[in-house]
Amino acid sequence: MNNTKSPKIQTTHATCNQKARDFSVIQSEAIEESRFHVIVFSKNYASSSWCLDELVKIMECQMMKTRQAVYPIFYDVEPTHVRKQSGEFGKAFSKHENDENAEKWRQALVKATSFSGRDLRNTADGHEVDFIKLVVTDISLKLPVFSADENLVGMRTRVNDVISSLNAAPNEVCMIGIWGMGGGGKTTLARAVFDQICNEFEGSSFVENVRESSTKPLLGLKSLQQQVLRDVFKRQDIFINGVLEGKKEMRKKMHGIKVLVVLDDVDHIDQLKALAGGRNWFKKGSVIIITTRDEQVSHDVEPIQVDLLSNEEALPLFCMNAFGTQIPVQGYEELSREVVSYAADLPLTITVLGSHLRGRNTCGWKGVLESLKRMPKKEVVDMLELSYTILEDNIKEIFLDVACMRLHYSIDHAVFILESCGHFEARCGLDVLKEKSLITISKDDEEMVMHDQIVEMGKNIVRRPNRKEPHKHSRLWEDLEIEHILANDLGTEAT
Repeated sequence: MNNTKSPKIQTTHATCNQKARDFSVIQSEAIEESRFHVIVFSKNYASSSWCLDELVKIMECQMMKTRQAVYPIFYDVEPTHVRKQSGEFGKAFSKHENDENAEKWRQALVKATSFSGRDLRNTADGHEVDFIKLVVTDISLKLPVFSADENLVGMRTRVNDVISSLNAAPNEVCMIGIWGMGGGGKTTLARAVFDQICNEFEGSSFVENVRESSTKPLLGLKSLQQQVLRDVFKRQDIFINGVLEGKKEMRKKMHGIKVLVVLDDVDHIDQLKALAGGRNWFKKGSVIIITTRDEQVSHDVEPIQVDLLSNEEALPLFCMNAFGTQIPVQGYEELSREVVSYAADLPLTITVLGSHLRGRNTCGWKGVLESLKRMPKKEVVDMLELSYTILEDNIKEIFLDVACMRLHYSIDHAVFILESCGHFEARCGLDVLKEKSLITISKDDEEMVMHDQIVEMGKNIVRRPNRKEPHKHSRLWEDLEIEHILANDLGTEAT
C-alpha cells in the first residue's frame, strides 16, 4: 500500500517543483521585457524572499544598462529604513539574516532606494487617491511614446510639454490648441499625446481631418458629432439628425463622463462650437485638444505653438524614413545633410523626401535634389498650399510679394515696402499671415520670417500658370531671368 502511494507523492512534488521553476522563468522574462518597474516598498515587503529575488533581477537589468526605468514607491515606510534595513522594515528583513542570499538582497535594496520615486507620507498630505494620480503622471512623463508611427523622432520633449500643460489643472476641463504651420508635426504630436494618455479617461475620440470632413456633403459636422459620441461611448447605434441636435446630445451625454477628445485640423470656429462647444459640456478632468493652422480659431482654447525640429532631430527623422535607422548609410552622409538642409527642419518635407529616396542609389539622390530646386514635391506643396487657398484675394497678393521678395526685415520696414507696392492694408495683412502660420515674427527684434518651404510654395504659385515663360510671371526674383527679360524687352505692360 505504501509502495503504491510513494511514487504518486514523489510525482506530485516533482510537478510542483517544475511549476515553480517554470513560473520563475516566466517572471524573469517578464522583468527583462518590461519597460518600467514600479517597486512598492511596504513594512512587510522584506519578509518575502520572492519579492527580494524579483528586486535583485530588476537591479541586474539596470547593471546591463537596459532602457528600463525604475520607480520606487514608499508606502508607509521610510526610504532610509529600506536602505539600511532598519525600523519595521528591518524587522521583516531579519528573518533572512542567515540566508545565503541575504547580502545580495541588501545590495539590491540599497541600490533601489537611489532611484527617484515618491513617499506617501510626505506627498499629497498622505491622501492615497491624489498620491496615485501623481504617480501616474510621473510614469506617463517617463514612459516612451506609444504610437502607430514607429518613426517618431524628436517627439519626447514635445509630448512631455503638452502633458505638463494638461496636468497644470487636473481637476478642471482643459482645452488646448496645438498651433503651427502646415507640415510642422501638429497631427503627429496630437496623436502621440492621445496614444499615451487615452487610457486615463472613461472615453476617448480622435477626429481626423475636421476641416476636410466638415465640408463633405455626405459627412459634415453632424457626422463628426456622431463619430465622437460613438467613440466615447463605444456604441454604433448613436445617430445624429442635425448639427443643433448634435450639440444638445453631446452636451447632455458628455457632461457625465471624463473624456479625451482630439479634433485634428480645425480651421473654423463653427467646427469647434459644434464639436466642443465649451467647458460646461464636459466633466471635470476632461481634456480637449485641437490642432490648427489658424491662431484665431481659439474659442476659449489655450494655444501651444509647435516648434519645428532642431538640426539634431531633423537628420535622424530623415534617416528613419530613408534608411530605417537614425544615422545615414555609409556613402550617403553628405547627400542626407543636403536633403535635410533643403527641408529646413519641416517634418512633412523630411518624411516625404525620406520615403521618396528610400532604395535609390546616389545618382538617383542627386537627380532628385536637382529637380527639387526647380519643382518642390507635389505632396508637400499641396499640404502647405491649403493655408494659402483660404486667404482673401488681397491677403494672397501680400503673401506672394513677401514670398518672392523674401523679406527679412522688421515689421515696420516690411510694412513700408509693402505699402510702397500699393498694399495699404499691409500691417493688417501681415497679422493675418501670422495667424495662419504663414510667417513668424521673432519676439526679440520684431523681425518677420517666412519658412523656406513656404517661400518655395509661394514662388511655385507664381510660376505655375506659365512655368517656362518667366516674362509672363507676375513677380520676378531670379537675377538672370530679370536681366534676360529687360535685355530682350519681354516685360508685360502694367494693368
